Amino acid sequence: MALDQTAGLQVPALISSPSDVSRLHREVIALSEYLKQAALRSPGQATVKLPKTSRLLDELIIENKLNLLDTATREHLIGFLADLAKHAPIIHISFATDPSSAFLQKIVFWLRQNISPSVLVQVGLQPTIAVGCVLRTTNKYFDLSLRRRLTEHSAELIKDLKKADVTA
Repeated sequence: MALDQTAGLQVPALISSPSDVSRLHREVIALSEYLKQAALRSPGQATVKLPKTSRLLDELIIENKLNLLDTATREHLIGFLADLAKHAPIIHISFATDPSSAFLQKIVFWLRQNISPSVLVQVGLQPTIAVGCVLRTTNKYFDLSLRRRLTEHSAELIKDLKKADVTA
């Protein structure tokens, strides 16, 4: 099942990384197994209470208006999440410090609007960046850090510092 064939399902910005997708996939499978076992119980036994779902799954259900009590819907969602984990484009972004979740959601939202509706973001930390970030895809590398900029222009910087030192 290719990503194009799973039309109708949207990935909320809250679900941003490959690990989020894997966690959701495991959670939907566990929920599906739980509901299958509950259906096998004989009628008249104590009522079965559904397990609590995560915030990520709640967001996915609400945005796509899904009914997880329906077996076909659960199977479709399991297939969609497996396909997403296997085929979604992944962008690795490294920052000097851990970005806030609100900032990360804005980045994911922009990437899904402009790059691909199924793009996933993997965040890394590189303290040597100082300011900015480093983006990496499967075939591209973009160093948008202050460190790179200063390294590229070190000769000009040294010349300007010497000029400022002479005039001071």
